Amino acid sequence: MRFARTIAATGMLALSVLAGTARADWRKTYPELTFAVVPAENADGVLQRYEPMMAYMTKELGVPVKLRVVNDYAAVIEGLRTEQVHYAHLGPSAYARAQIVTKGGVEPMVTAVNSEGVVGYYSVLYVRANDAAQKLDDLKGRNLCLVDPNSASGNNVPRHAMDKRGIDPENFFAKVVYSGSHENAVIALQQGTCDGAFNWWNTEIESNLQRMAAKKMVKPEDFRIVFKSDLIPGSPTVVIAGAPAGMKAAIRQALMDAPVKGRDAFLRLSDGKATGYAAVKADDYKVMIELVEFVDRMRKKAK
Repeated sequence: MRFARTIAATGMLALSVLAGTARADWRKTYPELTFAVVPAENADGVLQRYEPMMAYMTKELGVPVKLRVVNDYAAVIEGLRTEQVHYAHLGPSAYARAQIVTKGGVEPMVTAVNSEGVVGYYSVLYVRANDAAQKLDDLKGRNLCLVDPNSASGNNVPRHAMDKRGIDPENFFAKVVYSGSHENAVIALQQGTCDGAFNWWNTEIESNLQRMAAKKMVKPEDFRIVFKSDLIPGSPTVVIAGAPAGMKAAIRQALMDAPVKGRDAFLRLSDGKATGYAAVKADDYKVMIELVEFVDRMRKKAK
């Protein structure tokens, strides 16, 4: 019996040493990690929102984690493709595009759970509160603001929804403008550059509009929603598929632990609105890959 216990103890020790070696090995190969995000707001706002999380991840992972703020989703996708970016926060359409571009070279890990305990969010169309428009169709012949060609709530979901209604945006509206960010779309609407602007919306208290209002950039009562999409899969944090298993597991675990172990940093990301992270997998985004392929077909048809 004592001999059996000794063998078991030796085996457990060996497994522990192997696990420790595996953890150490990925840090030798990746002595520093780069996390990328596309700004939905101005650069200062992004830094204030994400830097505490970078400090938390650095502590948890045992290697420096650097924040890279890029201009658009295409730049993040290229960074992931070339492995200059190791993990990133993407919208669901951008993740689908990354899967296509990298040929499966990225893996989704987690997505946020919103203030109502729901995984996912919506695309909404805002108009100014004093506008006579009551529905999307009322904006015919006027100017529309979209966000980024790879944005789910700011482009792909709206285009798919309009196609279902028989609307070709480039012919239906007087002008279609890409604002570049969700904040810019709302500002353009406020200034009259466009008459309708698509944006992301989680709940009545959790949206880009509410975030801008908290920064005294706009007043929510100056806008109305005239269209709301079906639920969109949540924006995932993704990692390069070629990373060592130990590294991927460490990043995923640190993120899942963040609502408790890095609570202040986690709450900063959502202005205190998100309630946690939920694990996600590639199958959860099949609908988004189909949506991206639909948008690509529409673009080809328009040429």
